[in-house]
Amino acid sequence: MKAHIITIGDEILIGQIVDTNSAWIASQLQNNHISVSQIRSISDKEGEILAALSESHNQVDLVFITGGLGPTNDDITKQTAAKYFNTHLRRDQTVLHHVTQLFEQRGKKMLDINKQQADVLDGCKVLFNQYGTAPGMLIEKEKTTYIFMPGVPFEMKHLMGTQILPLFSNQNNNTFLSQENIIIGGIGESYLAEKIADIESELPAFIKLAYLPTLAFVRLRLSGSGSNKEEIENNTKRYAQKLIDRLTGHVIADYDTSIENFLIKNSSI
Repeated sequence: MKAHIITIGDEILIGQIVDTNSAWIASQLQNNHISVSQIRSISDKEGEILAALSESHNQVDLVFITGGLGPTNDDITKQTAAKYFNTHLRRDQTVLHHVTQLFEQRGKKMLDINKQQADVLDGCKVLFNQYGTAPGMLIEKEKTTYIFMPGVPFEMKHLMGTQILPLFSNQNNNTFLSQENIIIGGIGESYLAEKIADIESELPAFIKLAYLPTLAFVRLRLSGSGSNKEEIENNTKRYAQKLIDRLTGHVIADYDTSIENFLIKNSSI
């Protein structure tokens, strides 16, 4: 299965906040053998949202959208989605009851604008948000399933873990993903590439090697994909071990980590 991730919010585009949602979603999809071919951030504008939804249509199996589900006038995701899917918003009474209870528990007056949080796309599967007022929504258009989630990270993660990933982890998936990471130090990227050129040339078409340099080290990432899970995993590990054996003396870690976490983990203090 293939996926796109779309984050909606001007606060991301102007650098006011960092988009951590996309990175987390991508990691969870990777763990469930769903490959991400595109991540994009767009503004809270109708034209931008319509274009993003349209461009993903029938290009991937799943589209994950976060943000823009609040009750204020600048959050237009639901209204724009209704236009795109040629449907309307309906007020979900279960969600409305939940939102009402949240306001009562907090001792706050519920305004009419807050009731709009219970408005969902007609025909969607409602993803009940236990920890917030904005529910998620799942709706299909031909070959593509669109999943709308709140932008608040802990609310989004709760929906992903309890309601969204279980829907797809049990489905038949003809493509399995495997990844191995090696952290290399004490050698520049170009010298490193020359040292392992023959191993890289041996790689089968279903395994890709990426060089991810930083100021402190180079991360080598082997990514395998295919229909035979055992074959993919075994071959990815085998080539990772070949690289480790070749680069003896330069290998800092044979797993994905940051240099800070590595130093903390291996500190004797």
